[in-house]
Amino acid sequence: MFIGPRNITRLKKCSFFSWTYGHYFEFLSTKDFNINVCCTLCVGEKVLSTFKNTTSNLKKHLESQHSTVKLTERVPPSGPKQRAVTSAEGPTPPKQQKLEFGAKPVSDEELKKLVAQYIVEEMLSINTVDSPTFRAIIKKIPTSVNAELPHRTAFTSYLETEFTEMERNLKTALNEIDFVSTTADIWTANNRSYMGVTLHWISRTTLERHKVALACRQIHGRHTYDVIGTEIENIHSSYGLLNKVVATVTDTGSNFVKAFQVYHPVTESDDETEEEESTPKDDDVTFSDLSEILSAENESDGQLSLPPHRRCASHTINIICTHDVEKHLTTNAESRAVYRSSTAKCTALWTKSSRSTLASETVEEISKRKLLIPTSTRWNSCFDAVKRIAEIPMGELNTVCTKLGLKCFKDQEYQFLHEYCMAMKLTAALDILQGDCPYRTLLPTLEVLMQKTQAVKDALSRMTAGLPDAIVQAIQTRFAGVLDDKDALLAAASCPKFKLRWLRDAGRREQVKQLLTAECCTTAPLATNPASVPSATTSSSQGEMDFFTFEAEPEEETYSAEKEVMDYLMSGYDLQILHKFSSIKTIFLKYNTPTPSSLVLTPKRNRLSDRRFEKLLLMRYNH
Repeated sequence: MFIGPRNITRLKKCSFFSWTYGHYFEFLSTKDFNINVCCTLCVGEKVLSTFKNTTSNLKKHLESQHSTVKLTERVPPSGPKQRAVTSAEGPTPPKQQKLEFGAKPVSDEELKKLVAQYIVEEMLSINTVDSPTFRAIIKKIPTSVNAELPHRTAFTSYLETEFTEMERNLKTALNEIDFVSTTADIWTANNRSYMGVTLHWISRTTLERHKVALACRQIHGRHTYDVIGTEIENIHSSYGLLNKVVATVTDTGSNFVKAFQVYHPVTESDDETEEEESTPKDDDVTFSDLSEILSAENESDGQLSLPPHRRCASHTINIICTHDVEKHLTTNAESRAVYRSSTAKCTALWTKSSRSTLASETVEEISKRKLLIPTSTRWNSCFDAVKRIAEIPMGELNTVCTKLGLKCFKDQEYQFLHEYCMAMKLTAALDILQGDCPYRTLLPTLEVLMQKTQAVKDALSRMTAGLPDAIVQAIQTRFAGVLDDKDALLAAASCPKFKLRWLRDAGRREQVKQLLTAECCTTAPLATNPASVPSATTSSSQGEMDFFTFEAEPEEETYSAEKEVMDYLMSGYDLQILHKFSSIKTIFLKYNTPTPSSLVLTPKRNRLSDRRFEKLLLMRYNH
């Protein structure tokens, strides 16, 4: 035992609680001037007794029973004392291993890939590689021999090579996919117009959604329907997608709509209709000009063929929010005056807050909130801005208006804002459809939207009592071609999450069930039906079989679409159960590949505080 003379003297002078090695004993109880403790080094429970002012008994116990244990003195700044015991044979190895911080040298190819990824992800200029400060940072990275970051010209060539490789890999991957969908949109920036096209598909093995960007090309001249149709087909054909695109989703612009109306693919039913119309009746004889027939054939050779068109659901709901709702509120006598007055006061508050920093600070100081300003790029921003004003208590809101020199809100106007936010369930649907969701979400979202809108009708006053009916009527009118659309119904019914549960009407539920069964019969491969396979038995062999009479063999089970649909409807709601139903899985992949909206929003906001922003700005300019 390693206890020196100084420690022995300390044991005699100090009390048990201040003793250096007191952490080897656990306090049990006290009686008069004696203390009962338990030795933590002994096996089992060893109770010892000692006097408050001396620890001789404990010292003797350590010397006699634990002479082979080295006692360590440890007095932490706070908290209970800790015990550290080492064997007499040598120190106990530390529990935490020593970490090695030596970085593996980066190769020349890895260095270029890292820098290329950084420039592409952050949308930086290629001149970044020529920046002295950037190259100084790169030099601090341990690299292999002769590894150096190329300058702008060489790095541009490297990016071109990487793009070519990415494009080749994408085309190779798309060759293995049966169903894809695209979205197209046109926007203007810096006096230039661009068309962006994205591609979406569902993996057959994992049932996960994937998306890539196909093009972002500059559009010259006017955005006419023929220019749009030609550009979309060129992009599709460049990736070999002409026969794989099940639908293209765009906004409701007239140029996009006309392009798909003019260049829509000719279906078999259209061909039959044209033949019936062109077939002469009875014995009528028709004469045609040969030159006109030849010219028509030449024109048809250069005719574009675009895939089926899907209108953006988010854009349609935006039209309902802005045009149809405003039309109802301005034409209804109960809401016309209060709608115009409350909207005018909200607009004045937004204008004052956006143009004056002092006004914005006043609003934030009184209401502890910052007003949201409506923008044209975010469709439901108007609702969010009105909701933010309605969240401010009326007393604080009128205090803000008084300090800014604006008209205060009346009780009726403040109540109208609350009821308006209550009835406008359309924004929740916008948030769902603007996300990266499949086509199966569209019809259930519209059905639930109409139900929830009608449910709040009883909670509204006379001012807005007719608003839910107007919204539901607008949805039924503008989505008339979608509510009973075969593709939309099959997309929702083939999804295990929805199946037929979102349908409230029993008759319509049975109708969709029959539609799903008929589609399974069409989708099921002929090889699954033994009756469709021709018999290879010859007449001579048939005669031999007639001679040998045996017990009849059980017939092979033929494919039944009704059974597959019934088993599917009675199964669980996990997406992976589709692997058990081959026909329904094919229907799911085909009809759920499109997206309900042409614009997929990914929120990316600036989370910098004011102080952090100031520090970064000063560091940038005062380096």
